[in-house]
Amino acid sequence: MNSELIEKINTLKKEKNAVIMAHYYQNNDIQDIADVIGDSLALAQWATKTNADMIVVCGVHFMGETAKILSPEKKVFVPDLNAGCSLADSCPADAFEKFIQQHPDHTVVSYVNTTANVKALTDVVVTSSNARKIIDQLPQDAKIIFGPDKNLGNYINSVTSRKMVLWNGGCHVHEQFSLEKLIELKKQYPNAKILAHPECKTPILAMADVVGSTQALLLYTQQNNAQEFLIATESGILHEMQKKSPNKHFIPIPPIDSTCGCNECNYMKINTLKKLYNCLKNETPEILIDAETQKKAIRPILKMLEMSK
Repeated sequence: MNSELIEKINTLKKEKNAVIMAHYYQNNDIQDIADVIGDSLALAQWATKTNADMIVVCGVHFMGETAKILSPEKKVFVPDLNAGCSLADSCPADAFEKFIQQHPDHTVVSYVNTTANVKALTDVVVTSSNARKIIDQLPQDAKIIFGPDKNLGNYINSVTSRKMVLWNGGCHVHEQFSLEKLIELKKQYPNAKILAHPECKTPILAMADVVGSTQALLLYTQQNNAQEFLIATESGILHEMQKKSPNKHFIPIPPIDSTCGCNECNYMKINTLKKLYNCLKNETPEILIDAETQKKAIRPILKMLEMSK
């Protein structure tokens, strides 16, 4: 069944000059069929370069919006509009706008995991890959609002000595890693390197050998000589880690309230090969953004891409 679907997807892709972009947290079969696989920064960069007429973003809704903002002339689709993001949902645009008004004269820095309407209120967007680099380029005495992820904001404050004002948002996946289970796993695998995404809570980050974006953690596993790695980010990345380093052992750190070993984003896993096929075939659901919002939202994203060079 999967082989038939894959053949049909590849045929439609060629017929319609479409490109499939997938995040590392997608199901394995979607990662394997994608033309481009990456973290949020990489997907945003690719959206500005592609010559395709159609972009299908296998990720969550804000990723589709980002691609549409950067390529308004192209058709942009996601396989399922219900693939949302708990972090983006934690920062409604109207409430964030009031928060900004309560802190006048602040530079507004927003994580890419936000809606187009929040990006439209923002001075510069960041990802976990470039957040520190961009914050370091702002004046040392700059007053900064950072939203919506408080854990990433706390981490950036700790490594830059900034005192950014933080919006109180969080990712349901990265908030749920169990410190107790991590300690147990470290005893079981004493030589393992602990890798953590900066959206994790401070106690998890404090134990980590490396804190970095999904892309940075993947690269570390390829370059480091360790044979065992404890991974504190969404477990979809283990597929690519294992492909790149087949002889190494990758162990996901479990969430607090689970008996299984993986911590998965239920939104990311909504997308399936069948939905991807239907999306290409029917050219729906399409991401649409009004012209005024697109005009405002593209500025902080382009500023991010420029500052990331």
